[in-house]
Amino acid sequence: MSNSRTTLLQSKKLYVYILKCADDSYYTGITNNIELRLAQHNSKVITDSYTCHRQPVKIVYCEMFTEYLKAIEWEKRIKGWSRRKKEALINGDWDKLKEFSKCINETRATTMCTAAPFDSAQGDT
Repeated sequence: MSNSRTTLLQSKKLYVYILKCADDSYYTGITNNIELRLAQHNSKVITDSYTCHRQPVKIVYCEMFTEYLKAIEWEKRIKGWSRRKKEALINGDWDKLKEFSKCINETRATTMCTAAPFDSAQGDT
């Protein structure tokens, strides 16, 4: 297991966050140090990262967890959401979040249930 994964597992607090990038896209991630992670996203150190060429980025949503698996599950769930559903979460608009959660056709529900897991290192536009 990598050192960063080990650190996350040992951490008492984990944060699932959504960044809004300069190009108006969203990036969802997880960390045990939100301030450091934001600084990393706004640096040009890792040139092949999603946010490197979309700076500056800012945190528009952040939620703390104390259970690693619940945090990972929440991050992956958010990554699968539509832009409007993410924006409802960011804005705390629970009525719209519920509305946008309804499946409107049977094919979509079947596809989503069989889709491959999301790679948490990718941006989510």
